[in-house]
Amino acid sequence: MEQIIFQGKQIAYFDNKTGEGLPVVLLHGFLEDSRLWDEWLPLLPARRFVRIDLPGCGSSELTENLTIESMAEAVATVVEHLGLKKFILTAHSMGGYVALAFAEKWGEKLAGLCMFHSHPFADTEEKKAGRLKSIEFIHTNGHVIYVRQAIPQLFIYDFSKGYQSEVNGLIHNAVQFKPEAIIAALNAMRLRPDRSEVLRNIGCPVLMLIGQHDTAVPLELSMAMSHLPNKGIIHVYSTVGHMGMFSASRETAKAFREFLSIMSE
Repeated sequence: MEQIIFQGKQIAYFDNKTGEGLPVVLLHGFLEDSRLWDEWLPLLPARRFVRIDLPGCGSSELTENLTIESMAEAVATVVEHLGLKKFILTAHSMGGYVALAFAEKWGEKLAGLCMFHSHPFADTEEKKAGRLKSIEFIHTNGHVIYVRQAIPQLFIYDFSKGYQSEVNGLIHNAVQFKPEAIIAALNAMRLRPDRSEVLRNIGCPVLMLIGQHDTAVPLELSMAMSHLPNKGIIHVYSTVGHMGMFSASRETAKAFREFLSIMSE
């Protein structure tokens, strides 16, 4: 991976630097890093893919006073460093919050946006309270136990039982994060504002990939989001939780390939 400096800290990214058409920038979610996309990208056509480790995740260092907005600024620093004038932004879960914060300030750079199991709405009071409980749990019990409990819940039960290697791989990666980075991300998500108006006013096409059994992003939130963009394409997967890049890899890759073809028209 390559690295740049943002706010005095190292931000890591991988750029394959090859491929035709618009570049694709990929953002991972909470308790994830850029390795999330390792098995999914080979299902896509040759393209320039830029995968970023958000601050505090993977090989990127945690920045001071982490917010969703500062994560978006880190992304902006990477794409400016790479000279990307126009690209497709693909973002999973928390990465979608970052993508919309990016779009709010630098929307002219987006040729397309893929919200992969994500949404634009602020946390409810119940969700905020749940994040505070998670922070308290980490302080009391450590982040390793938290990660081992949290990641399997992202999959529907039969899938996590049948594909334990994928679950174990995600856990193995996430337990290497520093606990303060996980806590900072929880706080950043808890304090983020509603950005439904950003999605409503966005100028590019938006692909929305939705898991019917997603407990992290409930179906009702996804459906409330679905009517917001002027140019929205919606796919709902009936056997998927929060991790469609694993449990519906071919189906989600097919939807994304079709989305790329629209960008080429």
